[in-house]
Amino acid sequence: MSIVLWAIGLVLIVEGLVLALAPSRSEEVLEFLRGISGENRRMIGLTALAAGVLMIWLAGGRPG
Repeated sequence: MSIVLWAIGLVLIVEGLVLALAPSRSEEVLEFLRGISGENRRMIGLTALAAGVLMIWLAGGRPG
């Protein structure tokens, strides 16, 4: 359970930093995402997912 909380905490930190440091840029990104097809958004999501899994695997799989 602590690993799940750790992971959610990291996601919230990153999301919070994006919104706190560049709120207007996040609006531009949302506009860009609205302009591309659902299939392209799916591929972006799958690529991000694969990159995240690879990073966790390279880091050893567990925090600490």
